[in-house]
Formats: sequence, C-alpha cells, structure tokens
Amino acid sequence: MAGSPFCRAALLAVTLFATSAAGVDVPGSDASLRPPAPGNPSNVFGAFLAGRFAADELDTRTAADSLLSALRAEPDQPELLQRAFLAALLDGRPEALRLARRLPDNLASQLVLMGSDVMGGRFDRAESRARALPRQGAIQALQPVIIAWTLAGRGQWGEALALLRPQAESGRFRALNALHAALIADLGNRPRDAERYVRLALADQPEPTLRLSLLAASILHRTGKQAEAARLLDRLAEGHDELALAALEPARSHVLAARGITSPAEGIAEAYVALGAALRGQGLEEMSTLLARLALRIRPGFAPALLLLGDQFAEAEQFEAGLEILAAIPANDPLAPAVALRRAGLLDRLDRLAEAEQIIREVMEILPDPPQPRIRLGDILRRRSRFAEAAVAYDGAIERLGVPRGYDWPLFYARGIARERSGNWPGAEADFLYALELTPEQPYVLNYLGYSWADQGVNLDRARAMLERAVELRPQDGNIADSLGWVLFRLGDHSGAIQWLEKAVELEPRSGTINDHLGDAYWGVGREAEARFQWRRALTMDNEPDEAEKIELKLRDGLPRPARQD
Repeated sequence: MAGSPFCRAALLAVTLFATSAAGVDVPGSDASLRPPAPGNPSNVFGAFLAGRFAADELDTRTAADSLLSALRAEPDQPELLQRAFLAALLDGRPEALRLARRLPDNLASQLVLMGSDVMGGRFDRAESRARALPRQGAIQALQPVIIAWTLAGRGQWGEALALLRPQAESGRFRALNALHAALIADLGNRPRDAERYVRLALADQPEPTLRLSLLAASILHRTGKQAEAARLLDRLAEGHDELALAALEPARSHVLAARGITSPAEGIAEAYVALGAALRGQGLEEMSTLLARLALRIRPGFAPALLLLGDQFAEAEQFEAGLEILAAIPANDPLAPAVALRRAGLLDRLDRLAEAEQIIREVMEILPDPPQPRIRLGDILRRRSRFAEAAVAYDGAIERLGVPRGYDWPLFYARGIARERSGNWPGAEADFLYALELTPEQPYVLNYLGYSWADQGVNLDRARAMLERAVELRPQDGNIADSLGWVLFRLGDHSGAIQWLEKAVELEPRSGTINDHLGDAYWGVGREAEARFQWRRALTMDNEPDEAEKIELKLRDGLPRPARQD
C-alpha cells in the first residue's frame, strides 16, 4: 500500500508541505494508515477499499467518489477525512474547500484556504496564512512569491518588490523570484522594474522554459523592446517540440498583446505550475498533480495547469480523463495547437484513430508550415505498425525543417525505423547515419544501427565499436546489452556474447528476442540443453509470427555452427 501512487502523493504532501508541529496526523503517516471501522461492510469499508484501489490507478474521479461516499457514512473518521480531502483536491472537487476547514494542521488544506482568501480579496488573511507556512521543503521556494502577490493584491507594489529583490538578485531561486518580481512590476505599471527583473530571470536561465519565454517576451514587448521580444520567440520557435507552436502566428500576436498575469490569483497559480512542472521532472508526479489542482482552484481554465494535468493523466494511462482536462483549454489560447496534438495522441491510445487524424489535419490547415503536426501523425502511424504511411508523414515533416540541427535527430531516427520496417533499408540506413551526424553519440541510434548491421552480418567491427559505446552510455539498458552480445555472437566471440546476453536477460527477463539470442549463443558453445531451454522460454513470450516459427525450427533441428560474416 505504501508504494501506491495515492499513498506516495500523500507522503509527498508531507515532504513538500512539511511541518515541524509534533503530533499532527497527515495522509500517509503511520498514525493515519488505519482503515475505518466498517459499520456497514457493504458500504463504508467497500467504498474505502474502492477509493484506495482507484487512487492506485490515478483514477481520481472514482477515488473521490468512493472516499467522499465513505466519509458521508463515517464523517468523524480521521483517516477518511484526510484521504477524502486529498482525493477531492486531486480531482478538483469543490468539497476540498469544505474539508480543508476541518483540517487546520494540514498544510495542503492551508493552501486551499489561502487560495479561497485570495479569490475573495481577503489579502490580509491570505498573507497571514502564507507567512505561517513552514520555511522548509519545496514550499520554501514559493513562500516569498506568494506573500509578494498578497502585498500586490493590496496595492503595495513597492513592498512586494522589496520582498523579492534579495532573492531575485542573489537567492537560490533567482529565476523564479525575478520572474514574479517582473510580473508584479508589470501589473503595477512599473515598466523599468519589469524590464530589469525579467532580464535577471532570463540571465539565470540560458535555456529559458516555454513559459518564461512567453511571459518575458510579453513584458519586453510592452516596455518598448519589441525586437528583443521577437528574437526570444524566434529562438523558442526554432525547436520542434509541439509547445513551440505557441511562439508562431497566430499565437504569437496574442502572447505579445496581452499581459500573461492580470491578478494576484493568477500570479500565485503561475508559481504553483512552475514548481509542479519542475517536480514532475524529478519523479514527483503526484505532487505535481496536486500543485496543478491548487493552481486551477484560483485560476480556472489556466492552460499550462491543464496541460500539466493532462500529461499526468496520459502517463498514468487515464486517457479519457486526460481528454476531458485538455478539452477545457479554449481554442484561442496560445497553447491550443499543441493541446490539439496532445488530444490526437490520447484519441489514438483510445483506438479513435479517425478522430485523431482529423484533429491533426485541422492543425495542418491552420499551421501548414511547421513540422510538428506531421511528426505527431508519423508517430501515431508508426505505433500502429503502418510504417510506410508513417515514413511519408515524416517525409513531410523533414521537408519543413529547414536546416536540421542537433535536436532534430529523433525525427530522422523515427523515419529510419519506419523505413526499415517497411522494407526500405537503404533509406533507413541513411537516416540513422544522418541522425548520428547530428548527434554522434546518441545511444539509441547507435544501438538500432549497430544491431541492424549485426543482424545482417555486415559492418560487424564498426557495429561492435558503436554498441560498446552505447553500452557505456546506457549500462542498464537490456536491449543495448543484447545488441552487443548479438554482434559478438556474429563475430564468433561466443564467450563474450554469452556474457553480455546473460546480462541482457537479467535486465530484460521477459524479452523473447533476448532469450532467443541467448539460446543461440549457448548452442554455439555446445551447451545444447541450455539453448533449448532458452528457446522454449522465448516461445512463452511475445514474438513476431515469423520469429516463433524460426524458434520452433531451432528446437527441432538446432543450429549450424556460426561463422564470422564480416
């Protein structure tokens, strides 16, 4: 139970919103892991267990329904109260505010209550709650920003900027504090301060995030630095991530014309999403979801928060929930084209391919020049093994690249796979080699090309060198270890092959291909019983139809002794 996503979210809440107060029960703590006494086993306890199970799957809707139902039957059960509050918050339920009032020592509930104060214009009370937050954990990064926005809510612009100035100039979270100082100055009609602080934020982030780039460009444009604003968006648009579509017309005009932040509530929501995005990259996805929900409570319809939440549901394979979240982003939002492509990906995962393709083609009509829609279409078709069609989609994307850069290697790698699987090996080989020109030590390209050469029995010495380097770069990747073992087998180094193939099986024990290769290597050194064992084992796993047939023939007839084919 302690390892489930729901319980990890509770434990992360303790970490992020850690309190030094003794004796406080928090979700996930030892004191709160007792289930409710089942007054009616078919109702209370059953709902409790159903909620727990749904939470394990990040099915936040079912979790909230079940736990809130159990709480209605047992309203004074502390464990249920804690869990129902967290479930309601993670699912964006209004009940979270009512339950938060019953949890004065829960710091997540304090943030919910503070948000309610901000929305109601009660900035004195909101400031008091913000100052009472602990100065430890990740919340320490947000506390000055939140307090500054409550001061701005009272029109105390100078005091808000004075609070952030030390952290913006030399603090640990310089970029965060400098950006919010710039946003506060911009909202307070202090253009010189806004420009100064946004430059500090950009100086601290040589590779600015999408959101920093958009907000900074908006401020620079308003302070008369239109050329710099344009260059910032041009640099963002050079990348071929789908989010870069927000830097292109017509989204660009919207970004430059409007303030990104128009109220203290929006500023605090911005800070929540920034931290949530950072935590997601560190494996703290549940806490990232919690912060996105806190942001949406005070800034409904905030596209970056909805996009963050949609991505979280997608990764948890809650595709319907992800679609529902993304549908809340308006069509005129700068992120709308990227969101449409995300929706197409989710529809594909739900086997609604026609709808997915229709959305992509609509984006192509609006934005005919960028490669991103065609990349998304190619990825969908490749996932469905429609390799020849995928290659055509990638062709269209590559035609729109301009001069390829290092970060474009995945596109050539993807087209290489599509070409190879559709029978165009010369084209595939050219794509893999070009991908390596763009990024010479990309381990996955080294692996795919090296393995393909080994499987064909050509360029074996070069393939070995490439795969040895790939193993150095990804030592725990079982597929790369398998490729190295396979090229050694083709070179006649059977002992070396067995060493690497055994390691590959340890790393990827359920791979039919790797077990099959190990069987071949055992046969090559006369360990025929072990070879047949591996082949039989490989047959119990997923295999292509022709591969299963080949394994059956080996079980019947064995293998000829391999010879070097270089």
